[in-house]
Amino acid sequence: MTAPSVTFGDGPLSRAAALVHTLVTVEALLLVAAAPGLVLLFLVGPDPSNLPLAAVGLLPLGPALSAALYALHHRDRDLTDLHPARTYLRGWRLGALPVLRLWAPLLAWLTVIAFTLTHFTATGLPGWWAVLLAGIGLGSLLWGAHALVLTSLFTFRARDTARLAAYFLFRHGRTTLAAASLLVLTAGLTALLTEALPALLAAPLLLSLLHSSRPVIAETKKDFTA
Repeated sequence: MTAPSVTFGDGPLSRAAALVHTLVTVEALLLVAAAPGLVLLFLVGPDPSNLPLAAVGLLPLGPALSAALYALHHRDRDLTDLHPARTYLRGWRLGALPVLRLWAPLLAWLTVIAFTLTHFTATGLPGWWAVLLAGIGLGSLLWGAHALVLTSLFTFRARDTARLAAYFLFRHGRTTLAAASLLVLTAGLTALLTEALPALLAAPLLLSLLHSSRPVIAETKKDFTA
């Protein structure tokens, strides 16, 4: 018996090189797509009074993240046939408007929560309200992670995506916990090192989110698509 021949692009080293190339390309395109908002965030500074402007600056990030998820999900494994830039642009074109329908309201809601927490002493509310608001904010972020994955990979109406994201929030607890871990990691990198580091590591973080969301993706394909 003769051993099966291995062509160029099939080996583990080639697959690793293809993954690195895809991650670098997607990361660069994500930063370019989100650049207008990131520049605004840099200019407004961290003052709580600038939270509404910060929310505006984060608007382009939604479509940029969605396109990155799309490109990573549909990435080629063959080093000889890589088109990550083309796939990213296709994902941005297909997903920008659907994502903004959910991303913009989520940003507005989180801005209200953040503004309330940063001015909590002026509200006169009891202290447990702050804990409740922080919990609601965290739950909203986790819902947003599910909604981002669903919107990036499937074509549903915005209200149906919102319902599915809420359903999967409790249906797949491990996936939700993994998304929470990524949020904690991102917050830790921002607080301990620099705000720029999560942006520079966005592609690997999104790849991890995709990996942990495989049960959600599989169930959506099986039960909620024709």
